[in-house]
Amino acid sequence: MATTSYDVLRGLGLVAVLLVLAGCGAASSSSTPGGRSGQPSGRPSGHPGHHSGGHRHDVPPAQAPPRATQARTALDALAVAPRPRGTEGYRRDAFGSSWIDTDHDGCNQRDDVLLRDAVPGSTTVAQQGACDHDVLAGTWHDPYTGRTLTFTDLKDLHQAEAIQIDHVVPLAEAWVSGARRWGRAERESFANDLHELLAVDGPTNMSKGDGDPASWRPRRGYQCTYARRWIAIKAAWHLAVDPAEVAALRQMLGYC
Repeated sequence: MATTSYDVLRGLGLVAVLLVLAGCGAASSSSTPGGRSGQPSGRPSGHPGHHSGGHRHDVPPAQAPPRATQARTALDALAVAPRPRGTEGYRRDAFGSSWIDTDHDGCNQRDDVLLRDAVPGSTTVAQQGACDHDVLAGTWHDPYTGRTLTFTDLKDLHQAEAIQIDHVVPLAEAWVSGARRWGRAERESFANDLHELLAVDGPTNMSKGDGDPASWRPRRGYQCTYARRWIAIKAAWHLAVDPAEVAALRQMLGYC
């Protein structure tokens, strides 16, 4: 299916924000319960093969977040609004299917992010239908904890749940920050935006839940990068921030 003009414009818009704020660059570096998590698909495995040398050309690396000074400027430009109580009206299905293939490479976002964020050369992949990189095994460096995660069989449910795809800005957080006013297509694009997703430790992702920076933070060594990435996503998607969130983000930028 051809890529819609909306998807092209939104993708270009996010890349433009990141590049304007940060300049060109690549980073080697995020879904959780309540509709935010990259739980295993349960698909049968195909014929495995080792993925060699670096990332595939059709799974680009994540864009580098803006530098700290640029992130502060972007944060100042975000709309500030009181945080609503709870997440009234939020439903996971308001953001569409769990994972779709937005870049039309034959693989859904979970496999794209697993391959992109893995230690280069560590993955074993299989052909699965139209997807030529159904990820079966590999090694990842979890940005949230700093731990190294190695899995030998991601078709095993226990192992698959231990590596999840996180929405840096949780879907419920996006909902209360402005996404409730979007159409379904825009919400689905946000939920599957590769720049918004990171492969992370499953239990840590579960503990994050729908928390914003005022209620949940990764390890201190990653807080600068996390704040910069959070701000870039909110800026690209025109999402609001609340006062406690702003204070937490400023504190984390202080670690840069």
